[in-house]
Amino acid sequence: MERIFLHQGPRFLAASALFSFSVHLAGAQQALLPQSIPAEGKRMNVLFLISDDMRTDLHVYGHALARTPNLDQLASRGVMFERAYCQYPLCGPSRSSLLTGRRPVTSGLYSNREWFGATYPDWVSLPKYFRQQGYAVVRTGKVFHGGIDDTDAWSEGGEERVYNNPVNLSPPASLTEAEKAAHIRRVAPKLTPGALINPQSDRWEAVVGEAANNLGDTRVADKAIDFIRRYGESGEPFFLACGFSKPHSPLVAPKQFFDLYDADEIPLPPDFASLPVVPVGFPAGSVRPVNADLFINRSASPEEARAMIKAYLACVSYVDWNVGRVIDELDQQGLRENTIVVFWSDHGYQLGEKGKWSKAGSLWEQGTRVPFIIHDPRISGHGKSCPRVVELLDIYPTLTDLCGLPEPEGPEGVSLRPLLENPLAEWDRPAFTVWNEHGKGITGVVVRTEQWRYAEFFGTGEGRFLTDPAGDPHELRNLVTFPEYKEIVAKLHELAAGHVRDKTELPCRE
Repeated sequence: MERIFLHQGPRFLAASALFSFSVHLAGAQQALLPQSIPAEGKRMNVLFLISDDMRTDLHVYGHALARTPNLDQLASRGVMFERAYCQYPLCGPSRSSLLTGRRPVTSGLYSNREWFGATYPDWVSLPKYFRQQGYAVVRTGKVFHGGIDDTDAWSEGGEERVYNNPVNLSPPASLTEAEKAAHIRRVAPKLTPGALINPQSDRWEAVVGEAANNLGDTRVADKAIDFIRRYGESGEPFFLACGFSKPHSPLVAPKQFFDLYDADEIPLPPDFASLPVVPVGFPAGSVRPVNADLFINRSASPEEARAMIKAYLACVSYVDWNVGRVIDELDQQGLRENTIVVFWSDHGYQLGEKGKWSKAGSLWEQGTRVPFIIHDPRISGHGKSCPRVVELLDIYPTLTDLCGLPEPEGPEGVSLRPLLENPLAEWDRPAFTVWNEHGKGITGVVVRTEQWRYAEFFGTGEGRFLTDPAGDPHELRNLVTFPEYKEIVAKLHELAAGHVRDKTELPCRE
């Protein structure tokens, strides 16, 4: 059994040879903490925890090496969704979709530089809707993508928009120096889309000393903790959105989290390649030929790949630690039984699978599947995992439903309350993820059902694939031309075509 220590010095934990990792006071000391039962009619709070570029590399999701005790514990108290999928594998469009409740094919928002309100001023975002319903709505960290915040949605913490605002191109003040540099590269009008890659992202760093105490995600958690303390005393219902920037590249975290992993013990994926490669029998459009985040314009040796995966896992553990700090404060303030806790990531990520080291354009399972956990202390499905296919789009209507708010107009997802109450309930809704490569229309769509993954690509590199995730988890065998799957392909094509009709570069094949 792993021993648990709480380091009482600096704000980050100290690792020992026995994996001295903190589950914070939410575990061993929980029995000593005040517990409050919501009074009749008392509104539930919402703690909205977000990670950036995090795939399902958590221990509770079956990753043998991942050290994620706080998220594992959250799953043990709530419902873990095994098959949750983003609607677009890029930060800005995915977050805009979730936070407005609209699909990318509905909004046409496909880039990191488009604020939804510029095109749809009547749309009400999830945080703004809670504010309209009388909640204190607070932001800390990255919620909307940087530069396209829904500023007026927040009671506290709103950030001035930069994109869709031709007058102000300066970086938001809340960014770190590295983030400001990256921001300037993105918005400088002389840059072409191909020059928007920030080479500073292609690195990892194990930070030591006082600098480790001042990393961005530590400060994000600090602000969330301060807010919980202040609002816990007021009794005002709150919606607290806490957005962590890791494990987004650059892969920077305190050294203590790097020390949790041995690169020599990290296995490479079966389909690892030093450069992006299209598997035999799959369409060319299924793998973008360049990496956008890591190993940019360079090959990855097995040794370098293991070191990079170690850094990614270190960042995952760093996020987990900060999640534990914030949830621990809920317990300290006696708010846990009156707070719905949600954890999600904006999309997945490829770590060397098929030679890819990014999320952009990835319609593979690793790029579209995300960790997603909900804990509502009033609902009975605690500690169970849900195998049903769900979408991030469903979070908006789920939270308004759980909080007893009037059903908002516009969101296209559905409430997941039935699956929270019974994670094995019947559920027959596929998940859709799309990609837009050139700004001319959808260039790829994937349909995920419980049994199948079916994708179509349009324009350059067009083609289709069908995979069986249970029998072929690494998606190396394209079944689309096998006669025995003809009817399945036809049904899934109908779903894909209906989802993106009139929005592709070329007409869907019949």
